[in-house]
Amino acid sequence: MIRLHGFYRSSATYRVRIALNLKALDYVSVEHDLTQGEHRLAPYLRLNPQGLVPALEIDGGVLTQSQAIIEYLDEVYPGVPLLPSTPRDRARVRALYQLIAADTHHVTAMRVGAYLRTQQGANEQQVREWQHHWLSESFSALEALLDSGGPAARFAHGNQPTLADIALVPQVYAARRLNLAIEPWPNLSRVVENALAEPAFIRAHPDNHAVPAQSLEALT
Repeated sequence: MIRLHGFYRSSATYRVRIALNLKALDYVSVEHDLTQGEHRLAPYLRLNPQGLVPALEIDGGVLTQSQAIIEYLDEVYPGVPLLPSTPRDRARVRALYQLIAADTHHVTAMRVGAYLRTQQGANEQQVREWQHHWLSESFSALEALLDSGGPAARFAHGNQPTLADIALVPQVYAARRLNLAIEPWPNLSRVVENALAEPAFIRAHPDNHAVPAQSLEALT
């Protein structure tokens, strides 16, 4: 059995759900409510000492960090590849992924907002301005990179979903929750609209995972 430990609104968990769906792998979702600090409780810390989501129980072990999880899935279950076939194209897709997962997600994440409020005295408007600033910078860079990738394609790189789309769609979901419209970035908007029409992305959407399938307590 594959068990995905995460939180339905977590961007990193959302990425892994998309990858699992694209690979047509059955899994059980195990919910850890980040708003209640459940990812910091002892049962989960025994599974993932970093106390972050997601964690994936698979093939007799536990994997952490969304990119490591997704690339493991791509190597072990290669039937539907998530990276292109050439080194240059793989490098481009990984760069798009990292622009989101490494350079954007971590400065706009829930725990950063909490730190700004509790440790820096920021009010809600200041936190929102911080989030909008970094999201907008990243989306502008992505817009230019998508435009430079050649003729308009259905997805971030070509006409099949890749690692780049797996990162982009959850980040746009997070941006919309923060009331940032993405219409100023037409290439980005087009790619996201196309991805959200795909069954794997539809099934992974947080709206379809708001009620957890199981809890960690039920499994111990």
